[in-house]
Amino acid sequence: MVADERACLVLPEGYPDLHVAPFLCAGLIGYRALRMAGDAPNLGIYGFGAAAHIVVQVAVHRGQKVFGFTRQGDVAGQEFARKMGASWAGSTDQMPPEELDAAIIFAPAGELVPIALRHVRKGGTVVCGGIHMSDIPSFPYSLLWGERVLRSVANLTHADGVEFLRLAPEIGIRTEVEMHPLREANEALSRLRAGQVHGAAVISIAG
Repeated sequence: MVADERACLVLPEGYPDLHVAPFLCAGLIGYRALRMAGDAPNLGIYGFGAAAHIVVQVAVHRGQKVFGFTRQGDVAGQEFARKMGASWAGSTDQMPPEELDAAIIFAPAGELVPIALRHVRKGGTVVCGGIHMSDIPSFPYSLLWGERVLRSVANLTHADGVEFLRLAPEIGIRTEVEMHPLREANEALSRLRAGQVHGAAVISIAG
């Protein structure tokens, strides 16, 4: 296969293929979302899956305090968030112990938008990091008022990729992966939708 070198990225050395694979989707779009959230001292992350478990390590390295939000009753997911570096983890129906300066929503659930806006201070930013999201329900203007910013992330730049892939080995970012052979792709997607994957689901097409 031939590719234009201007669109290619150099993968960091020292990572097995299965563990570097999440960098190329979850890691890159997560890093873009983190940049859009700005230098927020208190950062909330909603949906603690493939992107979040990478981004939290970058945020902690930058000196940010991360608050992780999972589905109600997902104790294992909250423990995973703390394991990966979150200072606090709870369910989306809980108020964080401190007001957030910014929030990133990775879960494709539109109902999280007004919740995140409620948790973010005036002047703060809420970033929607998913490609697809369910409809956002109506919410009072007071949640947006106060110069809060609501934005989406659709694409990343080549510079984002170069910067993140250079930074990953410097920080020592580790990825938690669940490998599935290609014949189990549908099962992997079902586990992903059900929130049963801690970290990233990776499809192996070899062997």
